[in-house]
Amino acid sequence: MKLKELHAVLKRSFNLEAGTVPVPETGQRFENFTFSSEATDLLRNAGKGNPAPVLGDGAEDAEERELSDRVALAADSEIAENANFRYAVLLPAGESRPDAAIVLLHGLNERVWDKYLPWASELSAGTGKAVVLFPMAFHMNRSPPSWNDSRPMRRLSRFRLKARPETLCSSLSNAAISARLSSDPSRFFWSGLQSYRDVCGFFRLVRDGGHPLLAPGAKLDLFTYSIGSFLGEILSCADEEGLFSASRLLCLCGGPVFDRLYPTSKFILDSAAAADAYSFWAENLESREKLDPALGRALADVPGTWFKAFLNFDSAREFRESRLRALAPRISALAFSGDSVVHANEVRNTLQGARGDVPIPISLLQPSYPCRHEDPFPVGEIRQADSVDATFKYVLSGFCRFLS
Repeated sequence: MKLKELHAVLKRSFNLEAGTVPVPETGQRFENFTFSSEATDLLRNAGKGNPAPVLGDGAEDAEERELSDRVALAADSEIAENANFRYAVLLPAGESRPDAAIVLLHGLNERVWDKYLPWASELSAGTGKAVVLFPMAFHMNRSPPSWNDSRPMRRLSRFRLKARPETLCSSLSNAAISARLSSDPSRFFWSGLQSYRDVCGFFRLVRDGGHPLLAPGAKLDLFTYSIGSFLGEILSCADEEGLFSASRLLCLCGGPVFDRLYPTSKFILDSAAAADAYSFWAENLESREKLDPALGRALADVPGTWFKAFLNFDSAREFRESRLRALAPRISALAFSGDSVVHANEVRNTLQGARGDVPIPISLLQPSYPCRHEDPFPVGEIRQADSVDATFKYVLSGFCRFLS
């Protein structure tokens, strides 16, 4: 089945609110479950930003300012969609009680699972394993629908441009996350820590035999994309309770430390939010920790220590590379030449180390069709659809060999 057709079939079938959803065309099926995060209390430390600036005295200015504050100053711990959410498990044909699964972690500022559905289908068919589509905090269906509503988000983007006219790549797609990170850059850590705790909770649930579908102790691997690779690296390096001691980690278009990422994009972050996050985490963290004791304590804990190890390339480099060297047999990565968000050379620098002596295999691909970081296998490409199909099949078959 061609990628475009497979995408349409799976998108038509996908429904998180249903219980079981068969996909007759592939013989696979979706099973959907509810997850309740036990880490929402962490979010009481986030959302301490300042109100939006007053830019004018007109009614439109007041409405846009109120909208900005409603998004940016929302109490994160009270956002219901983030606390209790649905996730999907795609099962291979004929499987009823899988003893192995691949947990897929997505990219930054993602709101829908559409592009990942063919990835999951190919991974499941090629490995014979279930694939778990697990949303990170405040992403996908874990965010309020209003953050994906084009009309208010277009107004929010317009307000951000008025407040900071030098801003690049502001759009309705990134307005919500940009406003929230500009208001309080610590959200990058607190929501990431919640995601970390939730993924650990899912692995623990499976290990202890509490999952209604996956077999007790089922082997779980990580397939990660973009910022999902950042989370996957921290989970693998920290390996709390030995939950990830046998898990493989595959990084697609991901892997660099935080200060070697370039997230300014109409689909990810505007330049103002990217600059605010960089200033907080890469340039002024020591002073921020002193001003925020809760943040300092959390960063001294195990996941916080590994989070800091992946912030700056030169900080804790020996510590980070020593651990990656030990994990190298269970890690693999693929980068796209020309990726403007995750540069291929930075994937290599982080995962293979400053001296190139960390033996993590990294494949470099230069597709013949036009693509961007946010859409490596564009289903809408018409003129070179055959090339997209061939590249997709080639890449996913390699992933399946690694994860089998």
